[in-house]
Amino acid sequence: MNKKILIRTAGVILVAGAYFIFGRTPEPAVRLETAAVSRNAITSLVTATGTVEPIVKVEVGTQVSGIIDRIYVDYNSVVTKGQLIAEMDKVTLQSELESKQATLASSKAEYDYQQKNYARSKMLHEKNLISDTDYETATYNYEKAKSAYEGNRADLVKVKQNLGYATITSPIDGVVINRAVEEGQTVAAGFETPTLFTIANDLKKMRVIADVDEADIGQVEEGQRVTFTVDAYPNDVFEGDVTQVRLEATTESNVVTYEVVINAPNEELKLKPGLTANVTIYTMEKEGVLTVPAKAFRFVPDAGALEPLGITVQADVPAAVSGKKVVWRLHGQTLEPKLIGVGTTNGNLTEVTGGLQENEPVVTGITTVTKAAQAGETERSPFMPTPPGGNKKKK
Repeated sequence: MNKKILIRTAGVILVAGAYFIFGRTPEPAVRLETAAVSRNAITSLVTATGTVEPIVKVEVGTQVSGIIDRIYVDYNSVVTKGQLIAEMDKVTLQSELESKQATLASSKAEYDYQQKNYARSKMLHEKNLISDTDYETATYNYEKAKSAYEGNRADLVKVKQNLGYATITSPIDGVVINRAVEEGQTVAAGFETPTLFTIANDLKKMRVIADVDEADIGQVEEGQRVTFTVDAYPNDVFEGDVTQVRLEATTESNVVTYEVVINAPNEELKLKPGLTANVTIYTMEKEGVLTVPAKAFRFVPDAGALEPLGITVQADVPAAVSGKKVVWRLHGQTLEPKLIGVGTTNGNLTEVTGGLQENEPVVTGITTVTKAAQAGETERSPFMPTPPGGNKKKK
């Protein structure tokens, strides 16, 4: 009987010891989080992706159909305005020109004859020496010859122009970035002009066409600073500025975007047409302004939670108005509200325009911590293994 009592007593002691070691819950403590009013830079950003393009890009084509006879330039060739870059086969066009010239000469001879005949008939008719029918016949033949002559003259101008189109020259100074034809290839100028070459004016002056989401386009304005990177040079950051915000919207998969044109100087010629740019547009930049964390405006004190600290909360809270918001300051053992003027914000920091001084603290939140955590201690069961090095004796 005594043995059983001793066993039960030992069990009770072990249970009590385990509860003491493992079951104790450290008493919680309350701590106010504060932040000082400080001077910072407030920056608001809009990110987008875009494509690097030359500022001036001209597609060179031809208005006549035929065979490409000669090509004098290739990719990356530097050309000047008026330089010969390609020629088409001119045999057919030259034959057509000669045919039109012969037709024009024939119609010119007929026109001259009918003109003289008309002049004679008119004079004779005025003297009543020929009938009205003969005069009308002479007039008709004259008008008909004149119309044929003028039509053939217009046709000759058109044939000469087409022959000129067979000689293809560069319309601008620049660099050939695309060549779409080969020598011997037949091109057909039907309803639209076929593109033979694409020439960029100056690759030292590039631009980025960025697609900005409709939710951000309201913040973007001309003149704003821009930085961007391209995958070809991941360690380089290129700079530019917004030169145009285009009003036409583009909708793709129910996503609405607007094109923003960004000037991108390219003195080192690193940027190449077609590169994808990861764009950052600085829609707002303010340096050295008084700021408070934005979460200070979201703090609402709990009088019950602050009671263990002996802190009371002032009940009279001013109403927020346009351009002003409420923050809380700890004055002695009283938490009191203060209405301050606010300006721009980037979501993390808010500009203070009045009501607070630099280094003045404001409350940003309240946290609950344990006494053990405050003391930097951690309770550990004596039955748990000792961490490595824990049994070493101090020398």
